[in-house]
Amino acid sequence: MTAYNVVRFRVKPGMEQNFIESQRKSLESDMPGAQSAALIKTGDRTYCFVGVWDSFDAIVGARPQMIGFLDEVRGYLEDLGGGLGVTDPVSGEAVLEKRG
Repeated sequence: MTAYNVVRFRVKPGMEQNFIESQRKSLESDMPGAQSAALIKTGDRTYCFVGVWDSFDAIVGARPQMIGFLDEVRGYLEDLGGGLGVTDPVSGEAVLEKRG
């Protein structure tokens, strides 16, 4: 079953280009089980990363690599508040999906 991960970020003022370039590098890396990924600008300095995976197990297997990517951009990010820290991640298996 296809799985998805979504991570919300808010970038510090003046750091957007650095953040985008770091994310570009992470999108170019090989991650087993990853089908596709996108970085979406959702507002003023706010972004969401969306990954599409072969399975939830593939997400679990890629977590160390994804944490490494986060460590590279952590300095560019603002705390989201409410005890979240600098990211608001969620992931899970699709229960409904439509594909092209």
